[in-house]
Amino acid sequence: MTDDRRPTPPRAPAAVRPAGMRSNSAQGAMADLDHDALVVAQRETLATPRRAYGLGARVLFALLDAIYGRGRTLSKFKVLELVARVPYQSWEQVAYIAITHTHRRPDFARRVFDQVTRSRGQEDNEQWHLLILEELIAAEGTPEPVLKFAVIPQVIAFAYYQLSWLLYVLRPQWSYRLNADFEDHAEHEYAHLVDEHPEWEERPFESAFADDYGRLASLADLFRQISYDERVHKEESLEAIHAPRFS
Repeated sequence: MTDDRRPTPPRAPAAVRPAGMRSNSAQGAMADLDHDALVVAQRETLATPRRAYGLGARVLFALLDAIYGRGRTLSKFKVLELVARVPYQSWEQVAYIAITHTHRRPDFARRVFDQVTRSRGQEDNEQWHLLILEELIAAEGTPEPVLKFAVIPQVIAFAYYQLSWLLYVLRPQWSYRLNADFEDHAEHEYAHLVDEHPEWEERPFESAFADDYGRLASLADLFRQISYDERVHKEESLEAIHAPRFS
């Protein structure tokens, strides 16, 4: 059994403004951090032990390593991000079903809708990660066989959706715990990725999605920010474990 009470390291301070839904736009980065704060956040992640992952997460990570190798490549992270959106989509679907049965309980309906909004924001954030990774991979001209990087990821995502949905229906804490494991894994993997590429400190982050996700000085800071986003998602899932289904 995992220990969900283990304290997590403090978050690095936001340099500009806290995270939140941007007007007329999908959720971008989960917080605006300057370079120094991002470096602190990365060091915190590297110094923090990984969670004791449950069986479902261990099987998923082993499957991804078996198919895509243990090395950290942008193509493998793209697959990771495609799968990362799935729990939020499944929670959103359950919430929409719940809304149809709450017409006599407007307060409860509001709480359900708030849950939908939170899930959508987290899903949007993961979507920007995916779009940026696809953009970087295309710019580098990295070959990606269709079966390995289009068909198989969709099959994995479909199976993971069904598992997340079922766990959420049976016992939401199980689904939140699985997602916390997944996000913890992603947080650490991105932090290690930055360590493996010191040359990214000098490579500017230029993207068609910069205005939507956030402007960052370098590619290294981009992946530090994504790592921090995954930490925020993890902490939100850990908090949700101890809350009612719709609170």
